Amino acid sequence: MLQTVKGIVLATVRYNDKSNIAHLYTEQEGMMSFQIPAARSRKAKVSNVLFQPFSFVECEADIRPRSNIHLVKEARFWHILQSLPYDPYKSGIVLFLTEFLDRILREEGANKPLFAYLSHSVRWLDACTAGFANFHLVFLIRLSRFLGFYPNLEHYTEGAYFDMLNASFVSARPFHGMFLYPQEASHISKLVRMNYETMHLFAMNRAERNRCLEIICEYYRLHLPDFPELKSLGVLQELFGSL
Repeated sequence: MLQTVKGIVLATVRYNDKSNIAHLYTEQEGMMSFQIPAARSRKAKVSNVLFQPFSFVECEADIRPRSNIHLVKEARFWHILQSLPYDPYKSGIVLFLTEFLDRILREEGANKPLFAYLSHSVRWLDACTAGFANFHLVFLIRLSRFLGFYPNLEHYTEGAYFDMLNASFVSARPFHGMFLYPQEASHISKLVRMNYETMHLFAMNRAERNRCLEIICEYYRLHLPDFPELKSLGVLQELFGSL
């Protein structure tokens, strides 16, 4: 049955000589996989150029309830990005975040607030001209709210530990080993207080930014046991470490 589906591209992988598989997080159904042509053609109704990371694509697809892969008949942009495909620093963020999202959202169903968050965040980064070196950190901390383990600041005080297992700040060292000492716990508190408009006001050096990213990945891995090692993590740390 032909349906119109609006989504955000997270990954495109080779399927065979003639086709690729595009993974999209869609507004209607959550994560979906679509078969698209591998070759570029000006006459084709479906161009693989549309399916770049974080592209906003609307597809006319043959949606079959028992199928995991749906054939795209036509595709078009529903919003055109201006800078993400061309800015090397933004492209580094996109490479990392799309790999991250493609892994953690694979079983995620329809969630309109999450889709709105992804859409708003990508648009914001695309429009921003400076001061976005902490974007990926703020994005990932705020993303955890939709997954059920957003850090709770209710009991934060100076010198508190961060209990990573229970996503909360505590005054005494937890008996289990999954916690942060006060100095690093304060970084989590700082990240939770940031938003896209204010994050440029929170200065971080290379070591602090890279360590924050490592902690966030450890945090996700603790709450999502199947979370894998990310190939693009080192690339992002190298690219943004000096900004």
